[in-house]
Amino acid sequence: MRILVVDDDFVCRKKMEVIMLNFGLCDIARNGEEALTTFRQAYELNEPYDVIALDISMPDIDGFTVLTRIREIEDHMNIDSNDRVKVIMVTSKADKETVMASITTGCNDYIIKPVNWKVMFNKLVKLKVLKFAQ
Repeated sequence: MRILVVDDDFVCRKKMEVIMLNFGLCDIARNGEEALTTFRQAYELNEPYDVIALDISMPDIDGFTVLTRIREIEDHMNIDSNDRVKVIMVTSKADKETVMASITTGCNDYIIKPVNWKVMFNKLVKLKVLKFAQ
């Protein structure tokens, strides 16, 4: 599985990277612009991401805008809805408005910080991107 972790906070980014390395190959992006560039490059190399863990609150481009642009890129590339990257919004905001905005923007799931291995494992299983022997 190919994973992109996007977070402007060094500690949060490293913690998420350590968690995600348990599930597959993991790249990091320090901001929204870097995330979009990395996302595009992955498709150009024919190595698209399976999952993006995307922080909402970032100073350059917020997670909602990044997600909107990712979905626009996928539309432009005629990527089937079943083949689109699974985006998990990751934030410290638990209010109803932020959760609803994430869903309407097109995320596949939502996690409140702090994130731990078990929560992420369950999300990845739910999204059917994590395959394991039963």
